[in-house]
Amino acid sequence: MLYLNIMIAGLLTGAVYGLMALGLSVIFGVTRIVNFAHGEMMVLAMYAAYVINQQLGIDPLLALPLITAALFCLGYGLQRGLINRYIARPDHEQFLLLLAIAILITASLLMGFGPDARNVQLDYAYDSYQLGALLFDKVRVFAALGAIAGAAALWGFFRFTRLGKAIRACADNHIGAQVVGLDVKRLYAITFGLGAACVGAAGCLLLLLVDVQPYIASDYTLLAFIIVILGGLGSMPGALLGGLLVGVSEALSGFIIVPSFKSAFSYALLILVLLVRPQGLLGRRA
Repeated sequence: MLYLNIMIAGLLTGAVYGLMALGLSVIFGVTRIVNFAHGEMMVLAMYAAYVINQQLGIDPLLALPLITAALFCLGYGLQRGLINRYIARPDHEQFLLLLAIAILITASLLMGFGPDARNVQLDYAYDSYQLGALLFDKVRVFAALGAIAGAAALWGFFRFTRLGKAIRACADNHIGAQVVGLDVKRLYAITFGLGAACVGAAGCLLLLLVDVQPYIASDYTLLAFIIVILGGLGSMPGALLGGLLVGVSEALSGFIIVPSFKSAFSYALLILVLLVRPQGLLGRRA
């Protein structure tokens, strides 16, 4: 039962990881741009939730819609005003652009908040739900439910709305989308905004579970890459599945071995999946 409780905690945390990686997968799946500032944008959202909590006393869960909308606007503006100019440029120029954005965000956060870790104090931080011998941490349950709701909303948007179908058309054939009159650059900007909104929501939820400091951004960017590659590049269900797997593997390895070893276990899981299925668990061969 102890191991089962640890796996449950890992699954709940993995749902938040999946939402984080979902933003990266959506951006790459449509625009074919790898957002190397992904973790930095999430940490920016975490600090925004922290400031709102400290100044106004608002729970990060209640601040989530506002921060998600703000990150959408940031992502839309970045893609529309800057990144669209690099769509047709070589990959290394795109990499340098996104890396520069990541460095600017981290430096700004360091100047504003310093290197010290920050967290939020919640009344229900140590509460839990009990089902027989199973224990569910209240904060992890809330975070996982928020992540699942966000993923479901994004899936419904792409599946049922005309705008979502237009974005899927751009992902399948951007030249064909231009031929039929779709504004591809605008749709790319909306897609980047949606990816940023996902990572903004994930940042608000993750603040319930971990402390925030500027330097953790690169760790979460790398973690998002691992999750997306595990699940399959461009696959939304794959990103969620990869997040759950990484969450469980981190929880088990941190308990069985040492907490500092959990990242190494995630890399080992990535290598194993790539050896067996190079395109990822739910990815398709090119």
